[in-house]
Amino acid sequence: MTSISGKSTIDWAAFAAALSPVAVIDEPVLVKKRSRDFFWYSPILNNVLKKCFGDLVACPKSPEEVRHVLAVAYANDAPVVLRGGGTGNYGQSVPMDGGLIIETTGMNRVLEIGDGYVRAQAGALMADINAALLAEGWEMAMFPSTQDIATIGGFVAGGSAGIGSIANGALRDPGNMIALKVQSVEATPQEHVFEGEDVLQIHHAWGLNGVITEVTLRTVPTRDWVGCLATFDTYPDAYAAGVTLANVSDVGRKLLTTVDARICAYFPRLEGHIRPDKHLLVSLVPQEEIPRFRELIAQAGGHVDVTLTEAERIAAKLPHVFDFSYNHTTLQVLKADRSATYQQVGCPTPPDPAAIAALRPRLGDDVWMHHEFARVGGEVVTFDLPIIWFSTPERLAEINATYEANGFPVYDAHTWRVEGGGLKNADYRHLAWKKRMDPKGLMNAAKSAVWDSVKDLPPDEIEAMGK
Repeated sequence: MTSISGKSTIDWAAFAAALSPVAVIDEPVLVKKRSRDFFWYSPILNNVLKKCFGDLVACPKSPEEVRHVLAVAYANDAPVVLRGGGTGNYGQSVPMDGGLIIETTGMNRVLEIGDGYVRAQAGALMADINAALLAEGWEMAMFPSTQDIATIGGFVAGGSAGIGSIANGALRDPGNMIALKVQSVEATPQEHVFEGEDVLQIHHAWGLNGVITEVTLRTVPTRDWVGCLATFDTYPDAYAAGVTLANVSDVGRKLLTTVDARICAYFPRLEGHIRPDKHLLVSLVPQEEIPRFRELIAQAGGHVDVTLTEAERIAAKLPHVFDFSYNHTTLQVLKADRSATYQQVGCPTPPDPAAIAALRPRLGDDVWMHHEFARVGGEVVTFDLPIIWFSTPERLAEINATYEANGFPVYDAHTWRVEGGGLKNADYRHLAWKKRMDPKGLMNAAKSAVWDSVKDLPPDEIEAMGK
């Protein structure tokens, strides 16, 4: 079998035979399909990554099969990329060096539900985990808006926050990630267990430094959540209402999102349900606290358009309200017009509606604001995931510079380097563990701008570089 990627001299037919009894996918069309994630949200990433393909897909169904796959990869010096649901936006699971894609979705069992935690195999879908938890009176402390196709292992490897973060913090906050089981890439792969603060040595490393096979995350008691949509005459008023709701103690919420009215025009399924040409606040509020929510929205000058229990939502055939939050907001626009893109921008802390109001006219008509509210380290923060109507890389750089000059740090969504986006800088803990767990540097090495400069150093020396 010839190389699909055009970057490998490995005999892939013999490689596939050596993987037996692990199932493989070798049909070029299917391999190419599994070589993609949501990098096409970015025209810059799309230009770079659209021609990057793997050569073979392995589909292990157990940690034991994972170990066998990794041993074969090590013996053949095969580049390795992990893939869950393929919901990443930065090309995390795109095999830039060709080689082997390990698809984890066959390891999809919920293993244990306990008091305040769930333990699941890495390929379990977040929606399936939430469904299993609900039957036991629990729910995930947070989950991505893509829960129907996102895996728990992928969320830990590439995610940072989600629905629930306004109540329970970021994924990296203490207690949210309890334990990870991770396989090394060696002649005889070893299982390592990371617990407590040590999970940060694996979290958000994009699969650079080990294969996550099992995840234990915090859960919280479930509540009777009501999807709420409220509208406002001005965007700063919607944002200010979000700030109020984020800080009051008598209204629970596991989602707070504000969306520019121009973006709402791309939400056809909300037509007739929300006031047209108004700015939107999206929330999930416990049913017993809806009267107080209504009161606060009215005090903020807004109008409550929709309050739906889950049963009412299903009966009305409406999507979840979180389909209008996080990067699902971007997806709603992209469904209609592929010339749109987005960015990831931090905001001044504590959240300041006046700063948002002052920034809006400076950005230009090709930037439409969309803010998510969360808690990080116990502190309320917001971040902007604006819709940007892409014209040129130079104009995107101008937009980034405007944000930065006004005190809004940009966490670039248009880079395939793990150090260039949410992390901003190299995490030498990750790279030290890569050296320990992946001595040949086979795992997703192209995604690190720093790895080649440190790969010949001892792990402890690499780790010391970050101190």
